[in-house]
Amino acid sequence: MARIACVEILMVDLKPKVLRTDATQSFVSQETPLVRITDTDGAVGVGYTYTIGTGGPSVVALLQNTLAPRLIGQEADAIQAIWRDMLLSTHATAVGAITSLAMAAVDTALWDLRCKRANLPLWILAGGARESVPLYTTEGGWLHIEPNALIEDALEVQAKGFLGSKIKIGKPHLSEDRARLQALRTAVGPDYEIMVDANQSFNLSEAIRRARMLEDFNIGWFEEPLPADDVGAHAQLAAQTTVPIAVGESMYSLSQFKDYLSAGAASVVQADVARVGGITPWLKIAHLAEAYNIAICPHFLMELHVSLVCAVQNARWLEYIPQLDLIAPQSMRIDAGRAYPSQEPGLGINWDWDAIAHETVMSPVEIMEAA
Repeated sequence: MARIACVEILMVDLKPKVLRTDATQSFVSQETPLVRITDTDGAVGVGYTYTIGTGGPSVVALLQNTLAPRLIGQEADAIQAIWRDMLLSTHATAVGAITSLAMAAVDTALWDLRCKRANLPLWILAGGARESVPLYTTEGGWLHIEPNALIEDALEVQAKGFLGSKIKIGKPHLSEDRARLQALRTAVGPDYEIMVDANQSFNLSEAIRRARMLEDFNIGWFEEPLPADDVGAHAQLAAQTTVPIAVGESMYSLSQFKDYLSAGAASVVQADVARVGGITPWLKIAHLAEAYNIAICPHFLMELHVSLVCAVQNARWLEYIPQLDLIAPQSMRIDAGRAYPSQEPGLGINWDWDAIAHETVMSPVEIMEAA
């Protein structure tokens, strides 16, 4: 083992290549804090986290002022102990988005470091369940996109071997969502999976109405139909529809997933490694879901999640939304609609440090042991 000697923190700001809109917001910018941890043997691990346009500087401030100084001198392989120490040192702001996002940047860096020291890829060290995973795409299904364009995108990825597309719903009237889905289902046929995502835009009565409409189209899942903190309403909805209910991208702790699963309020969990605080809690959530015979299909972060979904038994899908092309090209291999994790030691993300330097929007800060 080796102690943590230096922590470097910086942030880049990445603009999406396409317009991304849903029923509640627009994804205008990806603030991406990065953490680079060096141990006393000179090994380096890199982790990251993200926001969709607000809060990035707050994440960086928490890292710089509170979390990173506590890391210096700790055993780098003691990941569980470090994660617990970070949680307790921020107890007044945990569980919460900023804290979880900051902890994730550290935790993923520590896992990267552990994998590199072990000379193993993350997907093997974390479990090694499978060598590839099927993809579905969200990038062509945003709410503003007209039906003809939805169909064009779905047919294009279907021809490449993708097995599904996710479509944003939440138009002002149910009939508009129905028309979009009807056109798409007719075009792609009965065997292509269609998922839908409402981004927490409905109340319970409207979610029930939309779910009954969705049953006509053999929908793969109904994602975030209601506010994420309303477990009871999700349980009521799940009891009144045959469409699987998917939740998780707006949840920040293992305990929140436990509440949903024990209440029978979800059929798919979508834990986001950045939003739950890193790889350490993500794996616990995946195994908890497996105990309930529930699939984990993570939200976003495909370049990192590809390794995690290949590490566990109960992952069914990986979401295709290109995220890191500008600063980490060729970080995930895709072949015939399936994603393959890297065989290289570490997270498998091919960071381009020249591109990162060009996109950096906050001056890097180094924290190290005093001489």
